[in-house]
Amino acid sequence: MGQGQSLEAIVVMPRKGSRLITVDGTAYRWRVRHKPTRGRGDTWSPLSFTAERAEEPGGVLVVSLPCARPDNSFGERTITVRPVLVGGCIRRAVEEGWNPGQPGASFSLTVTEDELTVLLGEPPQYMIPFLWGMIPEGGGIADLPRCTQIWSRDTSQP
Repeated sequence: MGQGQSLEAIVVMPRKGSRLITVDGTAYRWRVRHKPTRGRGDTWSPLSFTAERAEEPGGVLVVSLPCARPDNSFGERTITVRPVLVGGCIRRAVEEGWNPGQPGASFSLTVTEDELTVLLGEPPQYMIPFLWGMIPEGGGIADLPRCTQIWSRDTSQP
């Protein structure tokens, strides 16, 4: 660790659970955190993911999205983090000054609602957590996953 760097300033991205993506000829690893970060008051935290160069990693990119994690307990809408979004965010971060080969503090990129459409190349398809699965935002009962009947409505059976 160089002079002037503190331990808190360096972010290390775990390899476990990461996926590879190539953006403009450079290989990166990216991952969504498996468990939510719990804050004060147990409020929801935004969906986020991290990325770094696959070979000779340096600085870590931390991307914060304008929606909740899929496992949120508040029924807030979410999206699926797809490679097209990850690639767009990596490009945007490099344009804004992220140097993925330079070790040190993480680089934060906050994506707004309007930027999602540009980065995805189409309007985002939001999902709403519902008991045992997800339904599309604005969806109805026909969109609910099939379930197994737990008990019979027939009251004559014991």
